[in-house]
Amino acid sequence: MLAVVSPPRLPLLTTTTTPPLLLSPRRLLCLCSPRPSRRRRRGGGFGCPLRAVAAAGGRAGIVIDVDEVDEVGDRDLPVDVSFTRRLRPVLTLGDGLAALRQAGEEVKASPPAGAGSGVIRFEVLVPPSTKALKWLCTQFKRSSLFPQFYLSRKPTTGPSIQLEISGAGSAICFHGSSRVDNGFDLISRYLSFDLHLIRAYGSVGVKYENGLHSVEERAGSFYFFIPQVELSEFDGYSMLSSTIVWDDSVSHTFEDSVCLFESCFNQIWSIYDSSATTCYERMVTSYIEELCLSQSRNTQLVYLDAEFLAVIDGKVGMDKEICPTSDQSFVRFSPQLLFSSNMDLCLQSNKTDSFIKSCSNINLAWASFIVEEFVRLGSRSSPLALSASGHPLTTCISCYDERSLGFHALGYGRGSRKPAIVITSSGTAVSNLLPSVVEASQDFVPLILLTADRPPELHDAGANQAINQVNHFGSFVRHFFSLPPPDDQIYARMVLTAVDSVAYYATQTPQGPVHMNCAFREPLDYRYQDWSVDCLKGLEKWFINRKPYTTYLGMKMVSALVMEVLEIVKKAKQGLLLVGAIHTDDDIWAVALLARHLSWPVAADVLSGLRMRKVLNSSLKLDKSILFIDHIDQMLLSESVKSWISPDVIVQIGSRITSKRVGTYLESCSPTSYILIDAHPCRHDPSHVVTHRIQATIAEFAASLWQCNFQRKTSRWSDILKVLNSAVSQEIIMVIRDLDMFGKGWIDHSKNVNDAMMHHFPGFLGAPVAGNRGASGIDGLLSTAIGFSIGSNKHVFCVIGDISFLHDTNGLSLLNQRSQRKPMTIIVINNHGGAIFSLLPIAKTASPQILEKFFYTLHDISISKLCAAHRVKHFVVQTKTELHDALVKSHVGHVDCVVEVENSIVDNANFHRIISMFTDHTATTCLEYLLGGPYCKGELDGLSVGRIHAAEYMFYRIQLSAPRTSGISESSFFHEGFILKLCMDDNIVGFGEVAPIEIHEEDLLDVEEQLRFLFHRMKDAELDVVPLLRGSFSNWIWTCLGIPPSSLFPSVKCGLEMAILNLLASRRTCRLYDIFTGSNVVECNQSSSASIEICALLDSSGTPMEVALAVLKLVAEGFTTVKLKVGRRESPAEDAAIIQKIREIVGYKINIRADANRKWTYKQAIDFGLMVKGFCLQYIEEPVDSVNDIVKFCENSGLPVALDETIDNLRGDLIPKLHQFSHPGIVALVIKPSVVGGFENAAYIAKWAHMHDKMAVISSAYESSVGLAGYIQFAHYVDKQNAIISRIKSKGSCGTVAHGLGTYQWLREDVSEQKLKIHAPPLGDGIRASAEDAHGYLQHLSINNKKIERTYSEENLRSYFIQVDWDKFSYHVKLQEAGDCTNEKVVLFLHGFLGTSEDWVPMMKALSPSARVIAVDLPGHGESKIIQHGVENPNQASVTVQVVADLLLKLICDITDGEVFVVGYSMGARIALHMALNKNHKAVTSRQISGAVIISGSPGLRDEASKRRRSAIDKSRAHFLSSCGLDSFLETWYSAKMWASLREHPKFDSLVRTRREHNNIKALSKVLADSSIGRQKSLWEDLKHLKSPLLIVAGEKDLKFKEISQEICREIRKYRDCESNGLCEMIIVPDSGHAVHIENPLPLVRAVRKFLLHIYQT
Repeated sequence: MLAVVSPPRLPLLTTTTTPPLLLSPRRLLCLCSPRPSRRRRRGGGFGCPLRAVAAAGGRAGIVIDVDEVDEVGDRDLPVDVSFTRRLRPVLTLGDGLAALRQAGEEVKASPPAGAGSGVIRFEVLVPPSTKALKWLCTQFKRSSLFPQFYLSRKPTTGPSIQLEISGAGSAICFHGSSRVDNGFDLISRYLSFDLHLIRAYGSVGVKYENGLHSVEERAGSFYFFIPQVELSEFDGYSMLSSTIVWDDSVSHTFEDSVCLFESCFNQIWSIYDSSATTCYERMVTSYIEELCLSQSRNTQLVYLDAEFLAVIDGKVGMDKEICPTSDQSFVRFSPQLLFSSNMDLCLQSNKTDSFIKSCSNINLAWASFIVEEFVRLGSRSSPLALSASGHPLTTCISCYDERSLGFHALGYGRGSRKPAIVITSSGTAVSNLLPSVVEASQDFVPLILLTADRPPELHDAGANQAINQVNHFGSFVRHFFSLPPPDDQIYARMVLTAVDSVAYYATQTPQGPVHMNCAFREPLDYRYQDWSVDCLKGLEKWFINRKPYTTYLGMKMVSALVMEVLEIVKKAKQGLLLVGAIHTDDDIWAVALLARHLSWPVAADVLSGLRMRKVLNSSLKLDKSILFIDHIDQMLLSESVKSWISPDVIVQIGSRITSKRVGTYLESCSPTSYILIDAHPCRHDPSHVVTHRIQATIAEFAASLWQCNFQRKTSRWSDILKVLNSAVSQEIIMVIRDLDMFGKGWIDHSKNVNDAMMHHFPGFLGAPVAGNRGASGIDGLLSTAIGFSIGSNKHVFCVIGDISFLHDTNGLSLLNQRSQRKPMTIIVINNHGGAIFSLLPIAKTASPQILEKFFYTLHDISISKLCAAHRVKHFVVQTKTELHDALVKSHVGHVDCVVEVENSIVDNANFHRIISMFTDHTATTCLEYLLGGPYCKGELDGLSVGRIHAAEYMFYRIQLSAPRTSGISESSFFHEGFILKLCMDDNIVGFGEVAPIEIHEEDLLDVEEQLRFLFHRMKDAELDVVPLLRGSFSNWIWTCLGIPPSSLFPSVKCGLEMAILNLLASRRTCRLYDIFTGSNVVECNQSSSASIEICALLDSSGTPMEVALAVLKLVAEGFTTVKLKVGRRESPAEDAAIIQKIREIVGYKINIRADANRKWTYKQAIDFGLMVKGFCLQYIEEPVDSVNDIVKFCENSGLPVALDETIDNLRGDLIPKLHQFSHPGIVALVIKPSVVGGFENAAYIAKWAHMHDKMAVISSAYESSVGLAGYIQFAHYVDKQNAIISRIKSKGSCGTVAHGLGTYQWLREDVSEQKLKIHAPPLGDGIRASAEDAHGYLQHLSINNKKIERTYSEENLRSYFIQVDWDKFSYHVKLQEAGDCTNEKVVLFLHGFLGTSEDWVPMMKALSPSARVIAVDLPGHGESKIIQHGVENPNQASVTVQVVADLLLKLICDITDGEVFVVGYSMGARIALHMALNKNHKAVTSRQISGAVIISGSPGLRDEASKRRRSAIDKSRAHFLSSCGLDSFLETWYSAKMWASLREHPKFDSLVRTRREHNNIKALSKVLADSSIGRQKSLWEDLKHLKSPLLIVAGEKDLKFKEISQEICREIRKYRDCESNGLCEMIIVPDSGHAVHIENPLPLVRAVRKFLLHIYQT
């Protein structure tokens, strides 16, 4: 059984329809009316100054009575400084509080200089068990910090949406009952877009009078506050935060706010109780137990944030219907005043005293004592059952099978880590609990057994149902206690102390089951029998409180980690963190933090919860943060890997390891130190390798190591493990592609748009997993899973085998008792027997009859009928699609269901065998490759083999012997392309080829542009590509070059991969195909030569006889396979006649392939098929013009089909799209590496073909011999892979495949004087090409310079300065230039805020062949300077967008006499738009801007109110920059939502480093304030006068600027006929956000060039 859960998404407090409560105050929280301030106001605007006041019960923050505000004035403008500091995650809540306190002390020591107002927020991630409601109720019960609040919200699809929030204290509050038009404006001052999670909480429609002495409903009234401290509960983690607010204009200084902050945390720290374990069900009652109920009122808590206030008009009034609301909430303003909504806060009076005294007999009284005491502790049978079922705080579940009930309680204990209580009658009912007791004992799960018993006088007397139950479970229980029969002569407190003792033994370390035997005499029901209440003596205090009678206090021994262990961990060179079974979200959290701190590889057991993690964001930083080796079990199938791994230190967290293979490996690996950490003291060392045993919780151990600094260093050992794990993972997914879907959950976390709070922590959530591995029995698994669902309070998936399921069918009865449990999905793998034995050695030696009868236990029991009998929903599935659909139905329907997956023992065994052989082969081959080559220790992580020292391309033009057969350029006898040359140190060279033709989407200009861009990025790039690892090239292109691989043209990516492969081969002094193949473990034919067969290509123009004779000639040359071009004649009958004539003349000794290139309709193709059906075509390639007709053609024609253009057009994830072509009638895939996007994609497609028993034919596109030599070696690798796959699958291969490289016959000339050897071998098995010869050709390649038209290696930019004089200052501007300085086409690049001209360098080099390109450092940026002319106050010189535009227009006069084409990004885009619209300025005279590209730009704000506010926001940001420094500013600036996709970019960190190089912070902050879009003239009206063409560019993920761009185009098109003259065009760049030119630059480069050429051509 495998029970998998997803992290909680729903609030733990159940929704109820009980009306909310209004409780009358005993003590008042007074909000005094504001008095005039003695300090000078800043900003003005109030009719009456405000100030902070003290409130009863503690210090208060700022209090603003909006009714006292005559006019808002500037008080709605943002504060001077607002920012968030995100602290590193912590292990405990106490650590989080300490971190916030320390952050407050630091900001006190270094306050923001000159800031008269501000908001500072500190955030720290804390363990996921830190729940909002529990934190508030347990830590603030006696606190005088008010208000205190709680709210919950329904989960959404976003993982960063808070589910529950609580908080205390008020940094600032607003209240009022009139002038509601001012309310939102005043609040918005303190809510900033730069502080994403800060909110104001409160209520609407409630009037607070006389300092909260009275409350009444009144429309328009409101009360809002920003909490001093709050806890936000997310899906899988929690965040603790605190806020400091100050404002001199209301007489609350920074010093006041810090004093308030310190007072708040002093109080929180003084009442903090790390051991608070109040029972969840009673904590709210305990929290408000002293309140008095006055009346009920529906006061719903609402909240406001900057995003909401930005779109709402404050003048509409504060109507609660328009505000974001909560589902459940309460707010407590004083010890006695509380409002709630949708929460049942009714207090239940303590009636224990009267209830027990009213019991009808002593049996019921004692039973009531037992049940009540167990309830207070948090967690014959008739009296016990009656008492338990009647208690208001117990949840009772009954089952007719005690065995199932025992396992159900076991599952609850697994999920909650708290004991469930099992109540049974006497006799064998007790014995039935033994299996669950054994499992609980072995796996340290708390469990309490209350067993009824007959009284002593009936034992050994032949009485019915009386057996010896004393010590019935022997050593499997931690403690046994036998209660005497109830007697009023025995003090009842003896029962309570016995219960407390039993519970303590169950929950103390080592946890486990305990047994309390309870004997009862008659009566066993409610019959009356006198008893004396004197036995209740001494229980007076117990009756009036809610605490257990006896409280056990453990003395915590706090000590540092043993120095010896610490030194071992520090000195480890090949450390491995092995994570066994762990049980809680907090343990998963602690392990993740520990792994990140250690930087060791992590091998996680399936029961650790870390194998089913869900990724929150797609950033590759996750891989660099924690290295999970999820597939170590499969990696160890390889003997090579097993002997190589050899860690020197193993730290094992959790003592249970599920994998037998891992356990066997641990016995033989012999590390120098093996450190085992677990909370229990028991010996768990089956391999006998543990050298250091530490008894501690995971959090305690992690905290000890947390104090030590471990050096993060690149380890080749770790890097190899990472590659091996990835390779094995890919191999498994290739075979069972969708097996991991249960770990992905139902939410697409990769689309998280607000991950700012996670940038200090790996973005994943663990999914707790449970399994009965204590005794590893197969009984009770279903019941355990149901109990686990209740205990964990999560949606559980239970994966179980059919035999285990049948063993516990009585557990189905428990499914119908859905109290306090989310729905479950039970997946039964039904192979109609015990398939496990088919995987064991016994299956190879025993006869099938013995196996089936005594091991497999075959059955034909109907699981569907069993489910129907228990009224449980059932699905039966046989395919992955059906399984997916069933799981979706189960999830959407919110019902329990059983999904039966049909399987067979034989298929299952074969499936595992294939996976094992594939992973064994992959791991061995990959390891040999990694160990066989050089390794360079570089600055970057990864398996680097060195750096690319230089790159060069050579443009060639060679003559063909005939036109290409593509049918588009039939008259062309020339072929053009580029030879790439990459160089490393030591004269190591690799060649590649890029030569697009008509069938490619790109042309030569497109290609050259990309190559120039790439060459700039590749300069000195670290090369850590592992060709054997699928995706390694793409990953390198993305992580190292910062370019989305999908943006590269297929031919460019192919040529780049070819050059890198050859470079790696040269570096390793091996052949290119060795780079792919490594050392084959499973070799089909050891004697096979390293050569491939080649198919001839024939353009079948001419008469049938002429074509037949041409084929005959090819056969004479040695070809055994010929491909004919068909579909170019008037009718298919003419092509059929040619096939017929060939068979007549040549016979059937050759293979004939026909290629229709999608020329025919379905009917024409069918007609052709009928006519050639008897002529034995090997296949017909692309017979129909519609991809939807391919399968239909296969079924109706009977002809074998091959795909070519169909796979050329596939993009993205190829395999799911290829699955539609798995039809057996499709026998081959023709793969052109230069069209499908390189060797990486081609190898993937080829492997899919082989896995589906299809031919993989490698085909060329008229490349020169350089490209052909690479394809020959690649085709050899593909053939070898085919042989290996056929061997593993125990199937015959497709035979010898003739590859489509016959285009070599078209090469009349070549790029080299050398000759690529392609010939017919003596044995006559076709025209063949040797992989060895192809390797030699590339290794000794000598380029024929006569065929080279031009070369390019690197372009050095020209850098210079020009001074532009203005009225009171001069602009000393730095320029960088590329391209021909005489070129009349001039492009001027303008960067955004914080950028420099360096941002454009790669794009400039790409465009330099097309234009003269210039980039400038704008004022305040880079090396440009503003020089004042005799101005006393430098700040008087304004640097607005308009001024900068005028300066640049004047600068143009010094640059060129011609037109200028302007490209601007963000701030630069606004400047560019000004320049394009500014036609009549004196600086321009007759000169004009020829056109402009506006990237993520805006014409400005339309209304004055928005401009006024935005100007203040940017002024505030500028103040923050100047007062807090560039580092703090950058952290806040780039945490904005606008940069969400940029933060995911691999070059983000290096980008931020370049931004830190600005050295004139004062000038930079001035530019930020002066160039604010709020101070900019709105250009929306000016767009109607536009004369220069505009290209508007926005990123696909930048929703705001996509909308602005569309609006610009609509505005222009209202006044201009742009359809005919192309005055305005717009493009949306995919896979990019705001910073398009950084995130996905190549599509932008192409768009700019095409737009530029279009302008100058028209």
